[in-house]
Amino acid sequence: MSALKLSSETIHDLFKEYDIRGIVPTELTQEFVRQVGRAFVAQFDLTNIVIGRDMRTSGKDLFAALAEGATQQGADVTEIELVSTDVLYFAVGKFGYDGGVMITASHNPADYNGLKFCLKDAVAVSLETGLGAMRDRILAGEFPQSKRQGAVKRQEVLPAFAEHCLSFVTKSEIKPYKIAVDAANGMAGLTTPIVFRDLPCHIVPLYFELDGSFPNHPANPMDPANKKQLQQLVMEQHCDFGATFDGDADRLFLVDEKGGLVDAGIVTALIGLNTLAHLPGSKILYNLICSRSVPEAITKAGGIPVRSPVGHSLIKPIMRAQDIPFGGEHSGHYYFRENWFADSGMIALMHCLELLSHDGRTLSHLIAPLDTRFRSGEINTHVTDAKQKMHDIEAFYASRGASIDHLDGVTVSFADWWLNVRPSNTEPLLRLNVEGDTMELMQEHRDEATRIINS
Repeated sequence: MSALKLSSETIHDLFKEYDIRGIVPTELTQEFVRQVGRAFVAQFDLTNIVIGRDMRTSGKDLFAALAEGATQQGADVTEIELVSTDVLYFAVGKFGYDGGVMITASHNPADYNGLKFCLKDAVAVSLETGLGAMRDRILAGEFPQSKRQGAVKRQEVLPAFAEHCLSFVTKSEIKPYKIAVDAANGMAGLTTPIVFRDLPCHIVPLYFELDGSFPNHPANPMDPANKKQLQQLVMEQHCDFGATFDGDADRLFLVDEKGGLVDAGIVTALIGLNTLAHLPGSKILYNLICSRSVPEAITKAGGIPVRSPVGHSLIKPIMRAQDIPFGGEHSGHYYFRENWFADSGMIALMHCLELLSHDGRTLSHLIAPLDTRFRSGEINTHVTDAKQKMHDIEAFYASRGASIDHLDGVTVSFADWWLNVRPSNTEPLLRLNVEGDTMELMQEHRDEATRIINS
């Protein structure tokens, strides 16, 4: 099937805010992906790019199509084969490629695949910074004639990536923790043994076999149901804590030694504290969905909290502009200046290991002073007019004396609780998050806001 047999509407739908993603082979066809390879090279005038892929069964064929398009347009392609997304970012930054593409659909179901793009120094490409122009180029068939045919070669990068991850900690100070790791049949099953090879920790593996059909549970750690088996393993094996990653292993979530789920915003606070131990007085970025406990902890430790919108295409430029060494999100993405401002689940885990080793307390005791509030988690509601619903929320609470801001959607703030509503970038959804100083406050205003959205 050629790209021309895909409707313009389908092609528009394949281009998301931060990547390209669709069902294989009906949407993400090989001919379409070949043209994407041409468009990426042509749009940014690239001479050499690196391409990695995750364990999805369609990855090999999509790599072949992508590489064919890129070399046809005149770029040399380096294949790094099976890697996590943070390895792809590392390869682009470390080895000086003009750009990179990761073939992955992250946590989506097995019949999906996708493409994530970055430029030199792992600068992410979003819809506004190039994906939209690539889409329009494909629709118009505008590909300049190349003066040369590019070549394809392979490079092994995983050992160098492991060394890079370990450079964020002092290996000799890491204690011999027993850690349950759920790879969800994703790329952490490959990267974890390599990174931990030179550490004294004992890894209890769960679903380390690479399997793009996800036979055990979806590779989406945002859903608490997908962490139940890890919680059980931590308790059965008496582990010091547990860690789980999404399919392409760029996100990290933790489970404490009691099997309790650790909020990713609280992990942001932990890594922020460890960063401040190395770099006193630094700025630490957190997105506005994170708990109020995060900026409080950063301030108490002598750091400068920087509140940001949600999403890497917005966060990374802020971090670059302000030279911020670390930033974290409620979704389990963690960004590091010394990682070309890119996110890495594995580097985040290294920071947590070091903090635990230095502190000496269990993970549950370490987070107890930070994790004192109650959160609703993200509640997604299908709406026909997101702008109107956000206006309704704002008007309702403004009349009751709320502080309102529009950094990302609408944030309503009171002294003892807050909520945020923001629209999805890709679906007709409104996303609601509520936090209260008590469970009763959170539940009351969660239900109240939900009624307004559904009215």
